[in-house]
Amino acid sequence: MHSVSFTRRQLLGSVSVLAAASITPLAYSWADAPSEAGESVLELEIQSVPLVIDGRTGRGIGVNGSIPGPVLRLQEGQEAVIRVNNRLAEISSIHWHGLILPQPMDGVPGVTFGGIPAGGSFTYRFPVRQSGTYWAHSHSGGQELLGLYFPLVIDPLEPEPFRYQRDYVVMLSDWSFESPATIIGKLKKQAGYFNYQKRTAADFVRDAKADGFAATVKERLSWSKMRMDPTDFADVTGSTYTYLLNGLTPAANCTWLFQAGETVRLRFIAAGAMTYFDIRIPGLTMSVVQADGQNVQPVEVDEFRIAPGETFDVLVQPEDRAYTLFAEAMDRSGYTRGTLAPSHGLMAAIPARRRRPVRTMADMGMSMAGKEMKGMSMPGTDAVVEKSAMPGMVMPSLPSKDMSGMTNGRLQGPSLPGSQPVMHGPDKHGAGNSSIAMSERNRLDEPGSGFEGAESRVLVYADLKSVAPFPDRREPEREVELHLTGNMERYMWSFDGKKYSEAAAPIPFRYGERLRLILVNDTMMEHPIHLHGMWMVLENGAGPNQPRKHTISVKPAERLTLAITADAPGRWAMHCHLLLHMELGMFRVVEVSPNPEVSS
Repeated sequence: MHSVSFTRRQLLGSVSVLAAASITPLAYSWADAPSEAGESVLELEIQSVPLVIDGRTGRGIGVNGSIPGPVLRLQEGQEAVIRVNNRLAEISSIHWHGLILPQPMDGVPGVTFGGIPAGGSFTYRFPVRQSGTYWAHSHSGGQELLGLYFPLVIDPLEPEPFRYQRDYVVMLSDWSFESPATIIGKLKKQAGYFNYQKRTAADFVRDAKADGFAATVKERLSWSKMRMDPTDFADVTGSTYTYLLNGLTPAANCTWLFQAGETVRLRFIAAGAMTYFDIRIPGLTMSVVQADGQNVQPVEVDEFRIAPGETFDVLVQPEDRAYTLFAEAMDRSGYTRGTLAPSHGLMAAIPARRRRPVRTMADMGMSMAGKEMKGMSMPGTDAVVEKSAMPGMVMPSLPSKDMSGMTNGRLQGPSLPGSQPVMHGPDKHGAGNSSIAMSERNRLDEPGSGFEGAESRVLVYADLKSVAPFPDRREPEREVELHLTGNMERYMWSFDGKKYSEAAAPIPFRYGERLRLILVNDTMMEHPIHLHGMWMVLENGAGPNQPRKHTISVKPAERLTLAITADAPGRWAMHCHLLLHMELGMFRVVEVSPNPEVSS
């Protein structure tokens, strides 16, 4: 077994990435003696820590005394041995997000191990088989929301296909002084509790002037009948959240230094428990060179959206002046920011805030490829769809009774990218879903709601092309289709209309098979779906250079496909990476049958 070759220089270098951003994380502590096998063991301490937010002090959960924890820097090809000591009075865990490692080391209590008991320790031991930007976080209760996360940077064995002189981590997160239990309680009582951006009478007057009084009334009635709110982009918003960048508030103004003529690498990590961020650096073009730790062919963009769990690495070439790095919550309820500058004390203007976005009927799967929908009734309701108000249809508040006999059942269409919209009924949803988009479509070439009218270049998934093809080029031999479902009124989230507690059994994968996972979003919100233990190859039309990802964001009414090689035996988690959605049911276990060569 190879020993870990962490050096003091590597440790100090990993800390300096954040230290250059005006953070003073604690250094790592090493075990006083090597383990029985002679390895060097890295010690991490999970503990309660104070967190000061704009002069107000709260209690969070950190690693080695800081939130976020300091950067852990590993080397591809080595064996990592990391002992995690839990100083909390409750069970805890560390999940190595995006790492391909042995199943017992994945760090999910109840799925891959029993968790780290209060006052106890657990030693993670795994070979480092990849490189790039990743992160780690707790998979226990609401601890991630309380600050238990840290960056993970893995240096490659072979030179990367790009060059840079500066290397900085940009970790985005959200913080509330309200406990996770309090937030969940408020959402259970009123799903829109934190939405302070709902449409007003002034919005009605403005829309009536633009679209006509009758059309505006019909549009409002349509949303009312569906019991949905078109401003519902985030369950938890800036009304309770402070958005952080490397643990600092916008007022603290995290700062990175550079010299004119240098290329700067920015490693963006979305560690927000419930927040999508839209990122731009006014005056600078960003070249996206990695997605989820994997090298991609460079894409020049002005801005991009990052979902919880994702990472994007970009290169920028700043001139001799200051720039504002601006990360705005997708629902526009708040932002965080930092500064790129040639010297301390310089700042650039903060860009104007954008208007909060509003969902359209098209976003909700209303476009039926020109099919006439006038007069079609919605089962279980008294509503009648008028084409002038709704080009397509969503079925609201489906009853829990058996609807297998309804005439508008599934019209199964092709699942590959670029296929025509697919119409379907509620055959995979049950009582746990309150709406079904009647027209699913591929949306990989769309940046998402909130960028309407933007003149800037926005990254879309269709832009991503891997530098090297995925080794397994086999055509998938079977398909597994999952629907992302939810009920906002009851604040329940699920797959195929069933919460995790209601799911009968794990989703079976056969060891060694190549399969296609089809994800269909039947809710009105984006969901970042994270599969543990295996790569998902996004079928985005890039041929052999389709990108591989560990987290994929699925837009409302979207149907996308992912090719998976089931090469990791055991039970693995798959879930929405919006923490509260996962906790309240959008979680399943995938079980890969044992490797016959090993089991025999």
